[in-house]
Amino acid sequence: MKLYNLVRNEVYKMIGKKRLYITLGILVIIITAFAYGQYHSLDRTKENLSKRIGVEATSDWRNVLQQQLIDIKRRMDSPYLDDERRATMRVRAEQMQFYLDKDINPLGISAIVFSTKFIEQSIPMLLLPLLMIILSADIVSGELSGGTVKLLLVRGVSRWKVLLSKYITILLLEAVVLFFALVLSIGISGLFFGYGGWATPVITGFKVVAGKLVTSDVVNVPQWQYLMMVYGLAYIVSVVVGSVSFMISTLVRSTAASIGVVLATLMGGALLSTFLEDWKLPRYFFTANLRLTDYISGSLHPIEGMNMTFSLTVLIAWIVLSIAVSFGYFTRRDILV
Repeated sequence: MKLYNLVRNEVYKMIGKKRLYITLGILVIIITAFAYGQYHSLDRTKENLSKRIGVEATSDWRNVLQQQLIDIKRRMDSPYLDDERRATMRVRAEQMQFYLDKDINPLGISAIVFSTKFIEQSIPMLLLPLLMIILSADIVSGELSGGTVKLLLVRGVSRWKVLLSKYITILLLEAVVLFFALVLSIGISGLFFGYGGWATPVITGFKVVAGKLVTSDVVNVPQWQYLMMVYGLAYIVSVVVGSVSFMISTLVRSTAASIGVVLATLMGGALLSTFLEDWKLPRYFFTANLRLTDYISGSLHPIEGMNMTFSLTVLIAWIVLSIAVSFGYFTRRDILV
């Protein structure tokens, strides 16, 4: 049987299962809740600023940004603020000052801006990784526990072809889910914020070195181009999480065990990266390198000293390792008994 036919069969099987529709349903609910919440949050912010600097002034983005900058600097002086939070606020304040100096409005909100921020936030909040786990965690273990994979193997189909078809299916479905996330977030949030702003300039290329913002490499790009950059990095994150889930699904027979191990790995790795940032080993975990969008937005990364090249190298190594372990184990394990 040709590889194309195997992939097509796998795609049909995934379309016939409920988890793809559950994943899309979760996206619709969360995007709607986020858009509605942000819309009302903006209203409250405008109301608070109106009381402090006047109703007319809230329509002037420079006035609003200067007021927010004053607020941040005042909060940074608090003796109760921890060092990590203070460093994050210092970088944010430096970014605001840069926008003011360059006369670029960073406060504008539209459907395309919401879609960009939604996918950026979905990575540290683990929403995107969890959706990819729902898609891929049992793609092999589910068929091993049900015995359906034997039907293919007894027909003389090579094991590597069977496994490769499943891996390609995961990559395709991850792209489909991200595409729907993009379409849904633009479609739903546009009802609240409008559909303009595609050519609005966005500054990217910020670097944070030793806790300070470096602006020597910043460039202006249109919002639509920045959106594509963010979703491209999100797809790399999806491939990494999908590859690790695929490997674990190959190593265990039980679907519940597969999902449990993947979730424990994701959560455990995130906790290690957060609480053991001074230890060098956690930075080689894939979970510590998933926040790729931080590098182009200029956000302060939780672990100091990491950069885009390092994180991409670590993530590619995890993809290669996951594929090697999956194929090495699946082609040798005793399945037909």
